[in-house]
Amino acid sequence: MLTFEIAKEETLSPKDIKELQEEIRSLARQKNAVILAHYYQRPEVQDIADFVGDSLELSRKASQTDADIILFCGVRFMCETAKILNPTKKVLHPNPESGCPMADMIRPEQVLKLKEQHPDGEVVAYVNTSADVKAVSDVCVTSANAIKVVQKLQSKKIIFIPDQALGNWVKKHVPDKEFVIWQGFCPPHFEFTAKELERLKQQFPDAKVAVHPECHPKVIEMADFVGSTSQIINYATTCDSDRVIVITEVGLKHTLIKKNPNKEYIFPQSMNYCGTVYCCTMKAITLPLVYKTLKEEINEVVLDEEIIAKARRPLERMLELS
Repeated sequence: MLTFEIAKEETLSPKDIKELQEEIRSLARQKNAVILAHYYQRPEVQDIADFVGDSLELSRKASQTDADIILFCGVRFMCETAKILNPTKKVLHPNPESGCPMADMIRPEQVLKLKEQHPDGEVVAYVNTSADVKAVSDVCVTSANAIKVVQKLQSKKIIFIPDQALGNWVKKHVPDKEFVIWQGFCPPHFEFTAKELERLKQQFPDAKVAVHPECHPKVIEMADFVGSTSQIINYATTCDSDRVIVITEVGLKHTLIKKNPNKEYIFPQSMNYCGTVYCCTMKAITLPLVYKTLKEEINEVVLDEEIIAKARRPLERMLELS
């Protein structure tokens, strides 16, 4: 039996990592647990997951599972979403401290105030929001389906929360609607600058550029392709260029190489992650934490039943419309 405790991932040898991965998979089989992981997780965490995906894909998988336990390797709002869609399941989060700065940029009372100010508008909540915020929203969206969902809404006024970058990207593609956009943002994506991208384009003039819509509008303007993580994977691995500059969280590189190792994927790099799209809270989930959480069945996600019922409606509406 392994005796791994919570430790820094860097202290584990390749042999330790392999052994720990095998033990986690064994535990998952014994406990009828499904392991879900976001593309931004550490490579060694992605490799033990039953399914790796973006927010939309993970929402769908969470709603379809027949497992008794959902071990979710992602940030807090993702784990809450899994619980909302599976209220009778035990949902475990390897690191409850792994939140999302963007999700923390708006509170339920602020959403309710927006609804009072714009009674003719529908609140479209990016899935990167807390359960409490979803509970007072009309429909949820992800970066993969936001344009499609907003186009299908009957309301001519859209209150888009909390991401200003994604909100403006949707507004550009749905010009027949009026938008009220909350000024939240994803720090790693939004703070990457057009100047930094220009340097990469000069260094690799033959490369295509794929950008996540959470990025700054000036960065988006320079892209050959803009899309969610799953959409970027499809574009980067199949486009006609042998080199692709990818402006999103660096964890995606692991999947890109596995999907198509014959291309070169260029991510911003820096000694201290400055200028790199790097999510510290995603990377705060380690194999030892996953192992301990599953073994002891700790860090269960618990939500109020009323919040679950109210937050479930906009999520289910999203899944229907997308």
